[in-house]
Amino acid sequence: MSDDRDDKKSEESPVAEAVESGPEEGQIPAPAAVPDPQADAPAVEPGVEPGGEEGADKPASRKHRKHEHDPARPLKDKLERREHEIEQLRREMAELKDKYLRAAAEMDNTRKRLEREKSEFLQFAQVDLYKELLAVLDNFERARRTGEELEGKGFQEGIELIHKQFTDLLRKRGVMPLERADRRFDPAVHQAILTEEKEGLTEAEVGEELQKGYFLHDRLLRPALVKVWLPKKD
Repeated sequence: MSDDRDDKKSEESPVAEAVESGPEEGQIPAPAAVPDPQADAPAVEPGVEPGGEEGADKPASRKHRKHEHDPARPLKDKLERREHEIEQLRREMAELKDKYLRAAAEMDNTRKRLEREKSEFLQFAQVDLYKELLAVLDNFERARRTGEELEGKGFQEGIELIHKQFTDLLRKRGVMPLERADRRFDPAVHQAILTEEKEGLTEAEVGEELQKGYFLHDRLLRPALVKVWLPKKD
């Protein structure tokens, strides 16, 4: 029996003996097993750092938070907006300047064209009048050539016909002779060349018409040259 017990003791492990016997005096007990902190930690997905949500600590997010806490950021944003407005105003100013230069050039060309047309109009607007005047001149030349062959009465009739042709031409063009029913002197249409006092007058009168006056439509073309009778002074 004793041998069997001795065999069982010899088969037991040294660790068991050490546990049963306890630490001897002067020996350091073996350290207890330390739990692994990573063994119980939750698995971390790629791109997700511990202690936060996915991408919470990414550089862009940190930059955004930095801008949020940047006290000068509102001023920078305001300056950027002002620079954008200034650039836009510069573009608009360049467009307006281009439009102004184009309009000025077009206006200058229009002015030159109008001046040229006006000059041409003044040169050629009276073409029809000149043609009609040439017809009167032709009649005068015929009268000169045949004047010696005609008797006095026939020549006089020819001159009267030319005069009528010429006055009809003037009337056609709006040139009308100044004709007054009374003999009252009117400085607006009469030009006094000679004056003479006369008894029995209460106001100035036209004594003699030395040169006829004419109107062009409703405007005075030429005043009449007259001799004026004045009331005689006492």
